[in-house]
Amino acid sequence: MAVSITPVITYKRLVAAGNNEIWYEDINVAAGTMVELTAANGDIDTSDQLEMFEGYQKAFVVNGSKLKIADFINTKLTSSALGTAHAKGDILTQDQGSGDIAYMVVDFTNAAKTLTYGYAYYGGSATAFDAITATTGSGSGSGFTPSAVTAAPHWYDWTVYPGGSSGTIPNQAYLGCLYRGRPVLSGNPEAPFQWYMARQNNPWDFAYVADDSQTPVAGGNSDAGELGDIIRCLIPYKDDYLIFGCASSIWFLTGDPAIGGPINELDLSVGIFGSRSWCFGDEGLLYFWGTNGIYATTIPGTPVCLTQESLPAIVTNEAVDPSTHRICMAYDPKNVGIIVTITLLSDGSNSNYWYDIRTKGFFPEAYPDECGSYSLLYYNANDESLSGMLVGCKDGHIRTYDVSQKSDDIGGSDQAIDANVLLGPKSIANGIRDGSIGGLNIISAGGESGGTETDSDNISYTVYVGRSAAKILEDVDAVSNARFSGTFTAPGLQKGNKSRRKARGRIAAIKLSNNTAGESISFETLLFNTKEAGRML
Repeated sequence: MAVSITPVITYKRLVAAGNNEIWYEDINVAAGTMVELTAANGDIDTSDQLEMFEGYQKAFVVNGSKLKIADFINTKLTSSALGTAHAKGDILTQDQGSGDIAYMVVDFTNAAKTLTYGYAYYGGSATAFDAITATTGSGSGSGFTPSAVTAAPHWYDWTVYPGGSSGTIPNQAYLGCLYRGRPVLSGNPEAPFQWYMARQNNPWDFAYVADDSQTPVAGGNSDAGELGDIIRCLIPYKDDYLIFGCASSIWFLTGDPAIGGPINELDLSVGIFGSRSWCFGDEGLLYFWGTNGIYATTIPGTPVCLTQESLPAIVTNEAVDPSTHRICMAYDPKNVGIIVTITLLSDGSNSNYWYDIRTKGFFPEAYPDECGSYSLLYYNANDESLSGMLVGCKDGHIRTYDVSQKSDDIGGSDQAIDANVLLGPKSIANGIRDGSIGGLNIISAGGESGGTETDSDNISYTVYVGRSAAKILEDVDAVSNARFSGTFTAPGLQKGNKSRRKARGRIAAIKLSNNTAGESISFETLLFNTKEAGRML
């Protein structure tokens, strides 16, 4: 027997903010095509901190006093001011005759009661509400005839539901997330230690007086009788727990606060830097930029500083300040690691790190100022070819990492990548004696010219020797006192590449590099000889 199955597909839509504008992926045009939500133009301030989170097929925008919603699901009915607004959940009915009926499940009404938003569905041959037929509701709301019918997307203020019984939304907020079906706000300059949760399944209700399991809730994180720490980020993990990353402590809420969910401290001596300086990685671990470096932890658990030994001075060296810098972190499942970007907000200059989870190693990176990261997102797109790590950049562009490209895109042109790796410093002699290093050669990637493997371009090498590792690192940073240098011809193992030069010292390091536009380097093996050379000179 043949079975016909109609697949149901969940579509994702990318939404981005930049240059005081909101742009969204118009999946009705083509996957990856971004178009502007023109109603939002100038209604946000991207020079100020801005957060967005998804909920109920909407994007909630948290931007100080500018609390907004980009609505991608509802239909909007325009009318003259209603005497009584239709309540959330009411059913509107428009009987167009001959069994053709348009219905709407009311979601929201604006404060002026002139705009009613809701999910529309249809009976008979009806395909839309019209602007000539009266509409009635299942509750006490006033009947009306729409003067206009508008399909999504919409842009409007995030306020409480009109009528006076839905409480008050905070005057300002800079942090937001969705947790257990509750939009959550924090980062209010008037009460930076406070958080606010809307009613479950109702973003428009902030009345904290109800006595039911879905009631709105407001609170803080502290021991009894103490003022709470300043909240810097909200980190939800599914519907299991909500982490409050504070300036000098970390707390977490388990379950729902309206039904007895407890708040516990995760760490009282380590804080989290900012709103985007965290991510979840493999095995449910939370990674974050904290008081003394980059940490990983389970929830509950004890945060472990990953940079304590390899980069003990990272916080001092980077000299970051929440008022001048933005730190973003994101997990890349394809490459199994964490990207950490540190950007100076004023000009986009940056210092970044790739943390390879497999090798437990940190690799420093720097991008052109135009590419300074203000946001990171690993996007599992509807079209798999578009999936990957997205970088919201200082110049307003959204960029991605592309291994097929050998130069960085900076807008109107490309910029050469200065690719380099330092091998060492490493002792080449025993005790305080000198050693000798020489006979350098390389097997670069690609096998031989042509073929199916990707060929490396030529690789420059520079050899440093000295009496201490610290002295070599100083010379590398200063680009001075190299003993000798040259260039290996790629790809593969090339005749004539072997260097006949030697250098003497206790410690040695070799820098491999290429800073030519349109070129990249990779290698399988670096070959060299070392031997004892005698007493230290």
